[in-house]
Amino acid sequence: MNIPFLGPRHHKNGGAALPTDPEAIAALLSECELLRSQADQAGVRLDDTPASLEALDQLVPRWRDDAETLPWLGNDAGLYLGTVVVRTVPGAGWEIRSDGEPVLRLASGREVEVVDAGRAWAATGVPELSQLYGEIAEA
Repeated sequence: MNIPFLGPRHHKNGGAALPTDPEAIAALLSECELLRSQADQAGVRLDDTPASLEALDQLVPRWRDDAETLPWLGNDAGLYLGTVVVRTVPGAGWEIRSDGEPVLRLASGREVEVVDAGRAWAATGVPELSQLYGEIAEA
């Protein structure tokens, strides 16, 4: 997912740079407005915990019938997964690559492209968000 308002990085004389404050980046990426709205309509509270990922996995995927909503919801699902990881896994944080793509960086140095995983989840339900969280948290 390229976030146009974040990048690409500008050179010294080419304009503004990306935000570098990890908390500001985390706050921006945690909004996930469409996903939060869909979850709220289904009675699921997204409280940025692993349990909320399990609840999302149980939602009836009505969004799959809407070709316009599907990719946006997938992006949000990936960002939400990343938000839960950043808030619950020690040493995990967001990194914005030079192409504007947000990725998770774990304490081990491993990069996880959660947005791609969110898109797959939204389109097919596999892999489950809670399963991905478990795999990431173990690393």
